[in-house]
Amino acid sequence: MIWPSTCRPPTLIALDSTVHSLQDLHWYWTDKIYLWKQCSATIARTFLSQFRIYRFKGAHAVKSLFSMEKPVRHLTVLLLPLLFILPDFVQAETQVVNIYSARKEALILPLLEKFKKQTGIDFKLVTGKADTLLKRLEMEGKLSPADVFITVDAGRLHRAKISGVLQPVNNAELKKRIPHNLRDVDNYWFGLSQRTRPLIYATERVTEKDLSSYEALADAKWKGRICVRSSSNIYNMSLVASMIASNGIEKTEAWVRGLVANFARPPVGGDTDQIKAVAAGQCDLTIANTYYLGRLILSKKASDNAVANKVAVFNPNQGEDDRGVHVNVSGIGITRYAKNVDAANRLLEFLVSDDAQAWYAEVNSEYPVVEGVALSKTVESFGEFKADSVYLGILGQNNLAAVKLMDRAGWR
Repeated sequence: MIWPSTCRPPTLIALDSTVHSLQDLHWYWTDKIYLWKQCSATIARTFLSQFRIYRFKGAHAVKSLFSMEKPVRHLTVLLLPLLFILPDFVQAETQVVNIYSARKEALILPLLEKFKKQTGIDFKLVTGKADTLLKRLEMEGKLSPADVFITVDAGRLHRAKISGVLQPVNNAELKKRIPHNLRDVDNYWFGLSQRTRPLIYATERVTEKDLSSYEALADAKWKGRICVRSSSNIYNMSLVASMIASNGIEKTEAWVRGLVANFARPPVGGDTDQIKAVAAGQCDLTIANTYYLGRLILSKKASDNAVANKVAVFNPNQGEDDRGVHVNVSGIGITRYAKNVDAANRLLEFLVSDDAQAWYAEVNSEYPVVEGVALSKTVESFGEFKADSVYLGILGQNNLAAVKLMDRAGWR
């Protein structure tokens, strides 16, 4: 088979099931096929010329359609973008929402199953790296099957907005339940869960009296005592972006230079690795999202629990006139070319319901975006705090300045 130069052949699938009518065949493909929209017409023609049904029972309409000499019972079919030639009414029968998620499957699939059970709306889930999924949305353009995009960090949500892959959503329920600083001012994205990025310190070598603010980490007394992950990490970019919003470029750059001078080692690993380094005595404190500590606390591994028992959380910048601990979100938006906007809106409303918000808090040790939703015991153990109330869209707007600043200051 000769393929168009711009198209790759789809995966081959063997289908071995009893199909009693063309309508059954329509429903099977509607439910199972990932559509190759970029190449639909050409591939459809190519596959139609190759399409053979070997054994098909009771499908006289299909028999006639394919000029078959006798009925057949089962079929083995090459995967083809059949939905492009199916009647529109087939797709209209069942509501579905197609989701691209940068959150791991374990952190979203149980909620989607509840959503399906509660609303009757089916879903299709694709998970992957945040930047990869964003690039995929950009490349697919109006041919993308995605209806919603879920990702982590306001910086990435802002990237999705300015990349043109999201659409504004005028949903009164979302505006009512989500605080204004945790959603896009133009309604392109909405926060789903909150995470703080406080200081996590070794309880044997550091006391709360030693700690005060992010800015104080540039003091000489912390030389050789701080572990932190790379500046290429979006969480650190957003922290610095928030400090630019509060302190300006010059003061923030001076702070980053002081912080870098106090590193105990070159940045390596993720947040969990930094916490483990603190517990192991490689450094005395780190800056990390609290849900990473929550995972260690809730882990079934004794070694993880031992790490958690050696560290504690300190929420910086809690003074009366101070801004509060840095906060960020995971969030969601409806894609620009969504085909199932009503179903997508239903999903967004479900994800900010009290039950869904409580699930996030319990399972991933995050904070709800909806006020009044109960916290998990693990999250409560991190203590009460004042949160930085800066509009999170600023984190995306300041991202480029933060990256350049960190590079100049030597944060690798």
